[in-house]
Amino acid sequence: MKTSRTTVLILIAAALALNAVTISASDLVGVCAIVEKVTFEPNEATPERVQIQGVFALGIYRADGYTAPVRGYMYFKIPQGREAAVALKEWTDLKAVAGTGQGVAFGTRYAPVGTVRDLHLKPANPDVYEISDYGVIKVSADSRNPNSRENVVSQLQAALKAALSSTVPK
Repeated sequence: MKTSRTTVLILIAAALALNAVTISASDLVGVCAIVEKVTFEPNEATPERVQIQGVFALGIYRADGYTAPVRGYMYFKIPQGREAAVALKEWTDLKAVAGTGQGVAFGTRYAPVGTVRDLHLKPANPDVYEISDYGVIKVSADSRNPNSRENVVSQLQAALKAALSSTVPK
């Protein structure tokens, strides 16, 4: 009887430990952004490339954390094969939130996420748009947990506000 009770307690402890690991899993997101504008190229009816303008924090490759927020644009080309349809849907989702101030997350930090380019640079050599299993995710701002994706969105909002206020003539 004592052996079965010990076995049950060990199984419960193991289940709780596995659950804790699941809850504290690493953030897989490649890009957190506040999108200001999305431009399809050559046109919206048959896009091959996309410019996503806004403020971005890139997931650090194969690690936790994000880069500091940077305002600029990301320039992507459509991936080959069946992923093309998914990329087009995600680009449409990004266009739907453009200009709203809504925080979003997309891509994966386990593949190249692209480069944030200076707004004054002419688009050239687009990065391949890497899709993830979860698409475009809306993310609310919350600065209480410094390691959270929500805190990154709070930082993005502050960076965008600062960038916009510095461009307004006084």
